[in-house]
Amino acid sequence: MSPRFAGRRAVVTGAAQGIGRAVVRAFATEGARVWGLDLDAGGLAAAQDAGAVETRALDLSERAGVHRVMEEITAAEGGIDILVCCAGGVRGQVGRPLEDINEADWQVIFQANVDGSFWCAQAVAPVMKRQGAGRIVNIASSAGLRPSLTGIQAYTAAKHALVGLTKQLSFELAPQGVTVNSVAPGFVLSNPTTQRQWESYGPEGQEQLVQGIHRRRLGRPEDIANAVLFFADPASDWVSGQILSVDGGRS
Repeated sequence: MSPRFAGRRAVVTGAAQGIGRAVVRAFATEGARVWGLDLDAGGLAAAQDAGAVETRALDLSERAGVHRVMEEITAAEGGIDILVCCAGGVRGQVGRPLEDINEADWQVIFQANVDGSFWCAQAVAPVMKRQGAGRIVNIASSAGLRPSLTGIQAYTAAKHALVGLTKQLSFELAPQGVTVNSVAPGFVLSNPTTQRQWESYGPEGQEQLVQGIHRRRLGRPEDIANAVLFFADPASDWVSGQILSVDGGRS
């Protein structure tokens, strides 16, 4: 049996660690040619180890840079079949009172979680429309569906915005064969930031969080990658504009 995504051309942002790296590995294992993009140039070696055929370091919040790299990928590969936007995060912030948030704190989280996904989709949409097919998958968060465990107002707002963007892009692109969906992870230990957040809860808080998950365990990056593969699979052609919570069941 041929690999599930043999010959498919995929682009994964946030590929240097955690969920993004797991998505790279999942697609590469299933035969896709994966390009990994990330702000962290040094960390991209991990994406190559996971199976990326090429990597590029860039700031996804800069529209011109995103379009330039997507044009490069299109020229090299002859097209783009799959875009998975995993880049995001809290940019080193922690939960603070509303009154303490300044303009830069607010904007940098939107740039990381919303702007990059929008510019990536904008850049690949013409390619996918010409092909008459494509898959765009945004990694949102349970914070895009309810208040965030981080306590960071901008992160919650940005992930809600990404959920809305997913639905709007589906409305625009799905009639032309390009499905747009989103995976909303629960608590996943995937990088140093989530590890620090987990440790900050202490034993009692950790136990309380786990007991609020039906599966009674934290998520793994591979859990999220598996959901991404579902949305990218040709068999899910009639699934678009959907937000899939992958959180082990949350009470």
